[in-house]
Amino acid sequence: MYSYCPDLFSYKRLPTREVKVGDLLIGNFNPIRIQTMTTTDTMDTDATVEQTIRCVEAGAELVRITAPSKKEAENLLQIKNALKSRGYPIPLIADIHFTPNAAEIAARIVEKVRVNPGNYVDKKKFELIEYTDADYIEEIERIRERFTPLVKICREYGTAMRIGTNHGSLSDRIMSRYGDTPIGMVESAMEFLRIARSENYHNIVLSMKSSNPQVMVQAYRLLTKTMMDEFSESYPLHLGVTEAGDGEDGRIKSAIGIGTLLEDGLGDTIRVSLTEDPEFEIPVCRDIVKRYAQISSRTGAKAVIPTIDKNSHNPFEYKRSKTFAVSNIGGNQVPVVIADLSKMANIQREDLHCIGYDYDAETDKWNITDTAADYAFTGNLVLDFALPGTLKIIVYPATWLTIQESLPAGGEEKYFPIFEDSGYVRSPFKSSTLNFVMKDCFSNETTVDDFTYLDELANDPKVVICLSSLHPHTMPAVRRMLMEFEQRKIENPVVLITDSIWQHPDEHLVHLATETGALLLDGWGDGIYLGMSAESYQLQATGLHSISGRNYQQAGSVEKMINNTAFIILQATRTRISKTEYISCPSCGRTLFDLQETTARIRNVTNHLKGVKIAIMGCIVNGPGEMADADFGYVGSGPGKITLYKGKEVVKRNVPSEIAVEELVNLLKENKAWIEPTKLITTYI
Repeated sequence: MYSYCPDLFSYKRLPTREVKVGDLLIGNFNPIRIQTMTTTDTMDTDATVEQTIRCVEAGAELVRITAPSKKEAENLLQIKNALKSRGYPIPLIADIHFTPNAAEIAARIVEKVRVNPGNYVDKKKFELIEYTDADYIEEIERIRERFTPLVKICREYGTAMRIGTNHGSLSDRIMSRYGDTPIGMVESAMEFLRIARSENYHNIVLSMKSSNPQVMVQAYRLLTKTMMDEFSESYPLHLGVTEAGDGEDGRIKSAIGIGTLLEDGLGDTIRVSLTEDPEFEIPVCRDIVKRYAQISSRTGAKAVIPTIDKNSHNPFEYKRSKTFAVSNIGGNQVPVVIADLSKMANIQREDLHCIGYDYDAETDKWNITDTAADYAFTGNLVLDFALPGTLKIIVYPATWLTIQESLPAGGEEKYFPIFEDSGYVRSPFKSSTLNFVMKDCFSNETTVDDFTYLDELANDPKVVICLSSLHPHTMPAVRRMLMEFEQRKIENPVVLITDSIWQHPDEHLVHLATETGALLLDGWGDGIYLGMSAESYQLQATGLHSISGRNYQQAGSVEKMINNTAFIILQATRTRISKTEYISCPSCGRTLFDLQETTARIRNVTNHLKGVKIAIMGCIVNGPGEMADADFGYVGSGPGKITLYKGKEVVKRNVPSEIAVEELVNLLKENKAWIEPTKLITTYI
């Protein structure tokens, strides 16, 4: 077993303790469970029951309900009884923040309670406090005294517990000693877990949530390693990216964070946190989970991925893999996006709109957006018009050679060849500046190690290596090849090629985000090329499909969807920022305004602010702590009242909600974070 997962190169679930939540079993190789959280007022019994039923009918196996005070905790009994009377005896989870007495009431009623160690006992004031070791031990004893009653109640009533750490709500005490780091998140949970174990209570699930998938993945891996090192066993893990947002952004960010860990064999229950009605979270969860239920029947050869003697890669921190630059790929440059236009029968100027290039016939100029692809693969197709200044084309070697023969002396090279590895080694004709070379990773059962031609390609200053695999467990196959590169000190830039064979747009998002995002989160990849199988492409191109109400049907829609997906993946992995980022909570019974409507209003006026991170939080529980690394925050502070933040600093309190969006824009302007929308498009001849 590796330091944080059962096997880096084949899919194996991490063995864990088995936890019982009502009649539902979690961990210990039971199916990965799907859950969500209601957004209704907990005191509105009928509305909460109706929403819970919709979630169950969508496929939820557990439902969480907020219990911010004693009265909500007590009302959980009415909700539970109403659900049972209607034939829905689903396990319920009480979500607790700040109020131990509410947790102790809820633990006698529902099947599971969730506590946040960052605010269950500690009160967060954003203060830096210096603790001696003796002071710190005294604080732990204070936590033990306050937390132990809940542990004893849970043990007596057979109630399960989730110890759920959130990146943005670490206590001042943890922050003072460990900082706002994954290790701080882990230690926050471990303090509570050690107390529970000392009381012989083990019906526990843990989580390490963050709105930043990089932080989230590192924290879960580190938690697993810490438990194995200290206890020689692991408790089940609840996976989720908190405040993921909505639409494609929320789905992709969630798939990257959750999928990366599932690829490692970690995770026993998941929740996708979308700023949408909770029943819409369930299909996304199902799309994520079914990849692993079906892994043994994936198409393609089942070659064994060889182990590696020495793994120099650190999975607990982000460090971009060292590569040299070939043209605008690799080195310290942001990852490039390569669009696949090879399935288009004919390409005209207007067709490039789908990958971020808009041609103005009147001025004979191109308008180029922030999500314009850097390269496009056209197969054997040569475009019969002048290209936009920033776009280059990738073609097969024979087509490239024909173009070179007609290129005038000193003419700008806009087309570049893509070879198979064997073809590049044998070809007498190569670009003097940039060649793309495809390398397969362990797809063929008859190949022993798949490292043929690596020595010939290694550190060739004109070669960008493109990695792909048809292995049933694709991401680990590519990861193994990248580890070989590190061991051999091969520093060529790498493009990650990922194709989807799924059917529905949501399935494509999950697949592409998981297999590509997992590698980007670990620092690998200087470019991405996303595509679909011919069958999947035809299905998308001829049918009406939508993602969260966004339809994809018109010509070029598949290419547009894939191009958007590529840029969202890079944004979510923090490897290339191309637009505004929204850290938006999924709403719950504590929310003090219409979160979906407000998010849409804020997005409508700020979605042109490239690189600005805006948090939209329904209540004080999810802000300012949950905003984590947001630049600006919009937080409900009372009925009809909003508090605005710059970072974690309160700037304006009790702003009437009807003018709060306007005041947020004013705050952006005051801090020089505002740019007029008309100034954001760059024009090239």
